[in-house]
Amino acid sequence: MSVAAAFAGMRAASPVVFRAGCPDCRGRFELGASALLLAVGATSRTTFYSFTCPECGAAVRKPAGERIVELLTGGGVRTLRLHSTA
Repeated sequence: MSVAAAFAGMRAASPVVFRAGCPDCRGRFELGASALLLAVGATSRTTFYSFTCPECGAAVRKPAGERIVELLTGGGVRTLRLHSTA
């Protein structure tokens, strides 16, 4: 089977975008997966996602619960796994 035959009929997938808001300027916008970073720690207090506000340039860090982690990883967001030193 050729590559062309294997992929025949498939459509291009649209890029995933996430809605976000900035607590500093109160801006609301959509970000692509490449604009976000997810850090997964050992506890809910050390698990968060971050991005730079495209409107005011502020560094934003927000907590990420299980559902947010699931959505971000499924959408292709870069993930950093934090390990304890113990």
